[in-house]
Amino acid sequence: MTVTTTDEPSAAGAPPAGGTRLLERVLRTRELAVLAVFLVMIAVTQAGNSRFLSEQGVTDLLLNAAVLVLVATGQSLVVLTRNVDLSVGSTLGISAFAAGTWLHGGGHAVVAVLLAVLLGVGCGLLNGLLVSLGQVPALVVTLGTLYIVRGADSLWVGARQITAADLPPGFADFGSGGILAVPWLALIALAVLVATAYYLKHYSGGRELYALGSNPEAARLAGIPVRRRILAAYTCCGALAGLAGALYLARFGNVDSGTGSGYELTVVSAVVVGGVAFTGGSGSVYGAALGALLLTSVNSVLPALGVSSVWVLAIDGVLLLLAIAVDRVVALRVAAALKKGPGLRRTTMAKGTAGA
Repeated sequence: MTVTTTDEPSAAGAPPAGGTRLLERVLRTRELAVLAVFLVMIAVTQAGNSRFLSEQGVTDLLLNAAVLVLVATGQSLVVLTRNVDLSVGSTLGISAFAAGTWLHGGGHAVVAVLLAVLLGVGCGLLNGLLVSLGQVPALVVTLGTLYIVRGADSLWVGARQITAADLPPGFADFGSGGILAVPWLALIALAVLVATAYYLKHYSGGRELYALGSNPEAARLAGIPVRRRILAAYTCCGALAGLAGALYLARFGNVDSGTGSGYELTVVSAVVVGGVAFTGGSGSVYGAALGALLLTSVNSVLPALGVSSVWVLAIDGVLLLLAIAVDRVVALRVAAALKKGPGLRRTTMAKGTAGA
């Protein structure tokens, strides 16, 4: 009987561990696959255009990705909880114009950035309250706030436009400056990315986002504050979209009522291509950042190879469909691994009884 008692718990624990190991291994492979595709694409482009990886070329690649990496990092937090935020493009646009208006009036650059972040926090709080407390589907809520914020932005901005001439010279210089080929904006995005990844891995609040996305009902029964976690995810997402708006202004020096329009689709594509499962509970912000880097690099690679930029959207769509297909295959493989549990337990118990 001692053999049966010893073997049964180990067998019962084995299938989930095997399923978890399979999932972690596949996700790690997904990120490596995205990185490999990116490196191959860059290598092929460099072979066809030797000036592509010049110092300015590398700077442009990192600058183009920095803003998207920030927003994709925030979006990842929301997607991990099995939700989505479609209003990030509108939040980015209105935050960028708010920062530009403050700077145009002679305000300090740091205050302008804080103003953009606070505006993003307000938009994120609105989404989080409606989803977590109002129990309204995230797709409906954020689609509604997308149009509300965009409409408010259009009424406020009107036909006005913030240009580089309206900004302090130091702010515009910061948007294009950096250390050697690495721009300041990329370093900020990297710092936010690393801090977010560290929080998700080492703090209970971060791990609870994964638990919530994997099984919301089980997370609730386990005592996880589901509504608070969803609210926090949306708030962080809004804050990063607001910060991205300020950095967008520094990068391009031009903001109008159409800034950020359609950006939410690019953000969602970057997150999904990077391996963050749209069904929640799996993925990493590093994968989302790689997805953002891959998608923004396509915009630079095609012109460098002499290919029409019309193909950019088509390529993004193909990458998105491939990512969704891989997610489906992974889900089926993990489910199959977990279903082997009862059979393994019965076999172990039979062996234990025979030995007794």
